[in-house]
Amino acid sequence: MNTAELVVGSLCGLVIVGLFIWIGVALYMAYTKMDVMLEHLRKSPSAMSITSLSQGGPWGKLLLIGGVSGFVTFPGFYLKHGSINAEDINNFPVPLRRQLVALQWTVIGLFVALALLVALGKSGVLKYPPG
Repeated sequence: MNTAELVVGSLCGLVIVGLFIWIGVALYMAYTKMDVMLEHLRKSPSAMSITSLSQGGPWGKLLLIGGVSGFVTFPGFYLKHGSINAEDINNFPVPLRRQLVALQWTVIGLFVALALLVALGKSGVLKYPPG
């Protein structure tokens, strides 16, 4: 294993650690702020359909926080399909919305970074000498 492969492997490890930290932050938000989030999404059909996930333990809360963060990060998509209420999104607390948007984009970035690093590692570009 050469130095380039070790660097890519180490970066993959850092991304995986980042994903575990993200899970911890998401679960913390789910356990502490879920009531506030669901209260502000009362009129949204999709939000009400996933509220039963809050009874599903940590995995259900993680899925629920992912759904709510998707609603506030990409409201145009959900508004176009009638899944959420525009009034609910407009009345959503701005600090909480910012946290959820940051949470959503962080996990997207982590997964993209991991996919690129794995693709780089599997491509054979890092092998020396070529061939």
